[in-house]
Amino acid sequence: MKILILCTGNSCRSQMAEGFLRSFDPGLEVYSAGTKPALRPNPNAVAAMKEAGIDISENKPKNVDLFVAEPFDYVITVCDGAKEICPVFIGNVRHRLHIGFDDPADAVGTADEVMAVYRRVRDEIRARFMQFYNDLKI
Repeated sequence: MKILILCTGNSCRSQMAEGFLRSFDPGLEVYSAGTKPALRPNPNAVAAMKEAGIDISENKPKNVDLFVAEPFDYVITVCDGAKEICPVFIGNVRHRLHIGFDDPADAVGTADEVMAVYRRVRDEIRARFMQFYNDLKI
């Protein structure tokens, strides 16, 4: 099963989703990419995932253009910006899904308040992608 997760910056939500799917099943081929990739994973996303026992600190944000020629079983968008771009993804894709999440990078407040948003979104991503993964096995 080959899965591509798309977001705008490929620094937060898509990286977290990739990390969770890989942790659920190392046999899955999981990639993430962005339409406007950041230079590195978001440090708060890295910290939130580390708390969940998953290290995404060495992941590198990638441009979706790197994957256009590859076939995928699923292309999943996790933010509305990428959802608008997804229909022009011209690779061989069996299924396209949108599983949207708030952008924790928009969080404001104290460091603790901001991290609370990252943790909430992380937990939502874990739950929704666990549901997706369990549905794959049916």
